[in-house]
Amino acid sequence: MSQSRLSSALEDGSITLPNGNIALMRPPATYDVAALPRDRLQIVHGFYPDRYAWQGAGFEVSQSLGPAATAIVVVPRAKALARAMIAEACARAEFVVLDGQKTDGIDSLFKSCRAVLGDLPSITKAHGRLFWFPATDAFADWAPPPPAKGPDGFFTTAGVFSDGAVDAGSALLADLLPAKLPARMADLGAGWGYLAQAALSRDGIQSVDLIEAEALSLDCARLNVTDDRAQFHWADATNFTADPPYGGIVMNPPFHTGRAADPSLGRRFIQAAARLLAPHGKLWMVANRHLPYEATMTECFRNVDIIGGNGAFKIFHATRPQR
Repeated sequence: MSQSRLSSALEDGSITLPNGNIALMRPPATYDVAALPRDRLQIVHGFYPDRYAWQGAGFEVSQSLGPAATAIVVVPRAKALARAMIAEACARAEFVVLDGQKTDGIDSLFKSCRAVLGDLPSITKAHGRLFWFPATDAFADWAPPPPAKGPDGFFTTAGVFSDGAVDAGSALLADLLPAKLPARMADLGAGWGYLAQAALSRDGIQSVDLIEAEALSLDCARLNVTDDRAQFHWADATNFTADPPYGGIVMNPPFHTGRAADPSLGRRFIQAAARLLAPHGKLWMVANRHLPYEATMTECFRNVDIIGGNGAFKIFHATRPQR
């Protein structure tokens, strides 16, 4: 396997990190840390599956960035979140390194940083770029404001799915939920809480569990869903356990792990829903129309119907889960 950009830069002397602790911000579970001193390394992550993987590998993991000698920003897909991470890194560290793929906007960030700081050292390799600079307050205005209400009255923030607006698919599903729902409900991949809030407006609800992997989203959900019947779980919905099982589940499952669509992620959500539901349980799910979920639905549920949709989305209702 070829060396990563970071390992190459450290081993050939292009970068010399200052003494002190190293904070690695939002690295995927497969990120190469071979050239970093393990005893000085802390992983900073708000995405539960990656956090769990790093913890399982024996690394120290924190949800928030503390003071650091070096902060390495692994650039996410969301531009607003990337800029916020750079501002945070500059505020908390002495030295900042950015690493990312071209498809995730690293070249655009490099251009923006050069426009402020002038020429910067850089390495391009494997369809991505690595660059670095001493921490500066020049990017303080990139720090995001606190979660704010959008025009629909919901709090969102940089880096969450459907930032600033209600997702059209979720809105379509909410409109098709029946007037009465099972007493014990869950929202898998709850995001900032739109579907859970819609479920709580129906009759019959005693509790709704919001299960969400992204901590930024769950923080917003706590602001949006203030009903005492709601419980919040920072967890990976695909391996979550529930006792007793749920009477009903609503979900708008994610289908991206990177920029490319990954229908297998949605299939794992469907399998998880079948596992988490009681024998009499019911699932309501929205999906993009082009995603091939029908086979998985019929494998996991005895009764599957498409109860609505439009040119972009389809709404599934499924009952009698099969384990």
